[in-house]
Amino acid sequence: MQWRHLAVGSLTAIAFASTVAWSASDNDHGNNHDNGQGFGFGFGFGHDHGHGNGNGNGHGNGGKPADVRTATPIKHLVVIYGENVSFDHYFATYPHATNPHGEPFFRATPGTPDVNGLSGRLLTHNPNDTNTANGTDAANPFRLDRTQAATADQNHAYTAEQQAYDGGKVDLFPKFTGAGTSGGAGAFGTKGQVMGYYDGNTVTALWNYAQHFAMSDNAYTSTYGPSTPGALEVVSGQTNGMKAVLTTKQPSAAGSYYVNDGQGGFTMINDVDPANDTCSSTTDTALMTGKNIGDLLNARSITWGGFMGGFNLQTTNSNGTTGCKRSTMSTVVGAATADYIPHHNWFQYYASTANPTHARPSSIAAIGHSTQTNGRTPDPANHQYDTDDFFNAVSAGNFPAVSFLKAPAYQDGHAGYSDPLDEQAFVAKVVNFLQQQKDWDDTAVIVAWDDSDGWYDHAYALPTSASYDAVADQLNGPGICGTGSAPDGVNGKPVNGRCGPGTRIPFVVISPWAKENYVDHTRIDQASVVRFIEDNWLDGRRLGGGSFDASAGSIMGMFDFNRRGNGHDEQRKLFVDPTTGVVVDRPPKA
Repeated sequence: MQWRHLAVGSLTAIAFASTVAWSASDNDHGNNHDNGQGFGFGFGFGHDHGHGNGNGNGHGNGGKPADVRTATPIKHLVVIYGENVSFDHYFATYPHATNPHGEPFFRATPGTPDVNGLSGRLLTHNPNDTNTANGTDAANPFRLDRTQAATADQNHAYTAEQQAYDGGKVDLFPKFTGAGTSGGAGAFGTKGQVMGYYDGNTVTALWNYAQHFAMSDNAYTSTYGPSTPGALEVVSGQTNGMKAVLTTKQPSAAGSYYVNDGQGGFTMINDVDPANDTCSSTTDTALMTGKNIGDLLNARSITWGGFMGGFNLQTTNSNGTTGCKRSTMSTVVGAATADYIPHHNWFQYYASTANPTHARPSSIAAIGHSTQTNGRTPDPANHQYDTDDFFNAVSAGNFPAVSFLKAPAYQDGHAGYSDPLDEQAFVAKVVNFLQQQKDWDDTAVIVAWDDSDGWYDHAYALPTSASYDAVADQLNGPGICGTGSAPDGVNGKPVNGRCGPGTRIPFVVISPWAKENYVDHTRIDQASVVRFIEDNWLDGRRLGGGSFDASAGSIMGMFDFNRRGNGHDEQRKLFVDPTTGVVVDRPPKA
């Protein structure tokens, strides 16, 4: 495929590059032309000939993704959002694997760059082993074998994570975030399990993706805390503006999920279900009052969707479960878990993008669109779907421009009910599938995580956003996390409860346009995903309201948009076995 650079601009400053645009040339799938149909004047919709309302070859009032003007060659972004993994937990010794007999083999390509991982005294004289405050749970980092894929869920609360980092000494993980597995040998059976890490013999697919594409070793959660704050950050960059709908908790109290923000409102710091969901708790629910990236995409009529495992309540699994209680058995964990978890669902917290009853889309053709195929009637799904709908839509030729994917819970990687092997099966399924689509050559897949689960990671980031809640904030002493002014909230005034960056997480970019075998060291966080969408599709327009999108680092350094020549996409495919994660010559059968 040939790409035409329509305007001179620096991709290193792409956040401001409304003058930089890309469109497909005449031979791109045979349906895009460079006579002005690939981009439009103003908002840049396809086939709009300058009117910004492109309905000539699209659905309703939005053109096909390939016809919408973008700042880069990327026309389709897929975000696979995993659960609860720190960077060291998956990449501590990358690219060096132990390779014991009988496990998937991994050998790095010569010249593979090292990452900011664990070596030397961090492995043998770690402060979490030498600090006597950890008691009998004190431990050095240790390799978790593939046979230890099922682990305990660690403590990943907003306060506990701050306490584990202990003002930057990073030495109290066993005491504050650790949890062990009953009957486990050695540290695995104590709170010292929190120091465990996997290597390329277990998270084999991710290591292979990193070998052939790009990754960051400097990505963080936007704030400290667990899944729900992380889910909100990746779509809005904002956890302030929470409204308690049903609650048994008091703000700024031990164990609460929200704090007084200091301006008469609330900030979410821990998990709580969305009020806009029939599957949510009957005692504690909340809503968010700010904007999310879906609102901006809707304003430009750009197709998008949130695809959650288990969201279709009409499906019945092979075990007979259905509705909100639909579940799947994990043979690795040895238990079944509900496919759908409400407090992981990004967009259900916002009235503008929620689908409270899990209403089904009017048709496969309507997926990604605000309206039904007549272009007038609102589609009942309101951009919220099941992961099955993603595969069905793309297979039918309806590939949204922006897609957020959350695996069915047993495959989301969350310790306690999921594991890295089940997680690998889902990630490989998605990537193998996408690489077989005609649109692969203009697709990017981001694999990122919502929080660290409290797993040890040695890389401490000085807070750039401070918070001073007397109970919740403990990083630098009672009531203190960071220094200086707190960040602005949704109403433009400094608020508490947003201390960050928090914990380091993996971040992998898989795309024909990704740099090969590359490790980027630019500081990024979860809101960097929001920024990329804004920069690529929205001319750099920001959400406002104190969102971290305005300050988040750019992920553009993981791409090389200077690639030229037909056939580069064929050379940038990597199929892996979903079970072992090893590279295979052809797509495995689904």
